[in-house]
Amino acid sequence: MRKLVFSTGLLILFVNVSIAQKLGNQRIPLIGTPAPSFKSQSTNGPVSFPGDFGKKWKILFAHPRDFTPVCSSEILELAYRQDEFNQLNTELLILSVDKLVSHQNWKADLEQIDYKGHGKLKINFPLVVDSSFAISDSYGMLDTKSGRGKSVRGVFFVNPDNEISAFYFYPVEVGRNTDEILRTLKALQTHYVNPGIVTPANWQPGDDVMIPFLTVEDKEELKKPDPKVHYINWYMIYKKIE
Repeated sequence: MRKLVFSTGLLILFVNVSIAQKLGNQRIPLIGTPAPSFKSQSTNGPVSFPGDFGKKWKILFAHPRDFTPVCSSEILELAYRQDEFNQLNTELLILSVDKLVSHQNWKADLEQIDYKGHGKLKINFPLVVDSSFAISDSYGMLDTKSGRGKSVRGVFFVNPDNEISAFYFYPVEVGRNTDEILRTLKALQTHYVNPGIVTPANWQPGDDVMIPFLTVEDKEELKKPDPKVHYINWYMIYKKIE
């Protein structure tokens, strides 16, 4: 009996030390670097990321645990608006450190909920297994606060070149804003096809963008009665785009 207790104690100690080491060594992949690749099981079958998704945009969402209230509300919100992401040529992937059977049961349960009066929602995007914490570790998403092998609410935007375009983290107690995720995606896509522009604060699709300096063509545009270029001063120049 003492040997069993001692062995169990050593196992718990080893697991805690391993998690602590991962927490101390993890690094967040930077904007402009290749998205860390991975292969895993999911509720949609085997997933090889990012290769399976071709030249599409990809958004990776990390969730601390299955069957938790905030995570459930986020997934149902994404399920309600998944057509908007489809129209933007974007694939969604949900990541959690629980096992496949837990993912399957959670998904089945969520699909029976009438969310905000929208009716029962079909979850078409995959819930990916990360029970070894390897994926969360490669994206720097292990929760240093809890120290219990959970991930933070990470969001990674991956462009068609499979590079990290943007990311942000929320703590486990704060749910993500789907409107802001969509706004960020649209801003990234606008810059991707117009690499010379940037988007100002609170930019929404249809708003003017900004340019770092006036080109020869822009100066000619300013001479027109209704120019597509206007400026506040030499370092705040706005431009209309299609």
